[in-house]
Amino acid sequence: MENLNSTIVTKKQRPTRIIQFGEGNFLRAFIDWFIQVINDETDFNGGVAVVQPLPAGRVKELEKQDGLYTLLLEGIEEGELKRSLQVIDVINQCINPYDEYERYLDLAEDPDIRLVISNTTEAGIVYDPKDTNYDKCPTSFPGKLLVLLKRRYDFFNGSKDAGLYILACELIDYNGTKLKEVLNQLAKDKGYEAGFIDWLNNANRFYNTLVDRIVPGYPKDQIQQLTDELGYIDNNIVKGEYFHLWVIEGDPCLKEVFPVDKTKLNIIITDNVRPYKERKVKILNGAHTCLVPVAYQMGKRLVSEMMNDPKCHRFLLDFMHEEVWGTIDLSQEELNDFTNSVFNRFLNPTIKHELLTIALNSMTKYKTRVLPSAIDTYNKTGRLPKHALFSLACWFNMYSLKNDDGTLLIKDDPEFIEMWKSLQDSSVEEIVDKVMSLKHWEYDFDQMAGAKEFVKMCLKLIKEKGVEAALDEVF
Repeated sequence: MENLNSTIVTKKQRPTRIIQFGEGNFLRAFIDWFIQVINDETDFNGGVAVVQPLPAGRVKELEKQDGLYTLLLEGIEEGELKRSLQVIDVINQCINPYDEYERYLDLAEDPDIRLVISNTTEAGIVYDPKDTNYDKCPTSFPGKLLVLLKRRYDFFNGSKDAGLYILACELIDYNGTKLKEVLNQLAKDKGYEAGFIDWLNNANRFYNTLVDRIVPGYPKDQIQQLTDELGYIDNNIVKGEYFHLWVIEGDPCLKEVFPVDKTKLNIIITDNVRPYKERKVKILNGAHTCLVPVAYQMGKRLVSEMMNDPKCHRFLLDFMHEEVWGTIDLSQEELNDFTNSVFNRFLNPTIKHELLTIALNSMTKYKTRVLPSAIDTYNKTGRLPKHALFSLACWFNMYSLKNDDGTLLIKDDPEFIEMWKSLQDSSVEEIVDKVMSLKHWEYDFDQMAGAKEFVKMCLKLIKEKGVEAALDEVF
């Protein structure tokens, strides 16, 4: 059987209008699907240049299939269980800037390109003062974007019309604003002229966004059935749920170059993304990140399994009631409705969402998804957020677990992996004191009286008796 390619499925030729930083499952099941629908339902007619943000990635796999891949959507839609298969054909180019730096920079000179969309994970939008050697590919995402913008500024002689619409989809607060701040700092570090910095800020438009769709990724448990059904091999097939939401905060003139308003897609352009973001991050993402280390160490491997376990379900419901809802400025009815919808999505029988895929980069995910609720709960009530802190202890233990080849079970940034390796033989007290004192959290846990002691107590119980016994004893 042949691999999916443009001889099997005819690929439409479109001008490249979007640079996309990231080629992972989420972007392909979310953003690229949006672009596909917008192409099919409007006169947008836009293709995508996918840029691999890290040295390791899957652009080569995508290139082998001429940028084509299949999207499988399964789930509850309008009260019915639905399923669809669709070939996504919007990717025109696949670029690894580490190997093809000049080809990457050439994108800046294309007048058809008007949009930049990124999702480089929560750890992607970071300021690295050392990332200013642009004779080679910068290591950070902001560095890559900055050198691209500088090339565009130079090529178009500073024309305001050459500015781009930049939509950051990383799951951090005010992602577009943060990206703009980092770009400005790097430009100053690099010594770029005032004219470029003015163009950076006034010719380009930066948008804060919120994205929401559960994407389990490659459906390995269904792959043989799907291959037989499709009649071709697709190593890039990706699975997602039907539910989708994209909230975009910023200048509505975006619609002039990206006609998102001309479809029935659940896309909202607003002047305030915060209520949508806080609801989604604290409830949906926070639920995932809080419960995963508990459920995984109780033997669960899928989201549906952990939601069907009475102890896990009770733990999560109590976390919501006691440590999340009171920190969100929405009505009780709205909180109930959204939480119920989230729990129903977690229970979707067609999605086998692996816990280990959620566990990627958990040091940052805990900081952005769970810690804000924990801090708000303590500040408002004076009570320890015990479910959030028990989860933290479970994460600490999970970072000590290893694969059969001796590597750590959890994948994270190299600096965190090295830290956890160095702590393998440390005592509970040493682990908790060191990790909870990291600047990474941007919070002093000593302000939360008793937090470190509670985490130490939980981690000792976990190591001595296991997570389930510890859960029974603490709650």
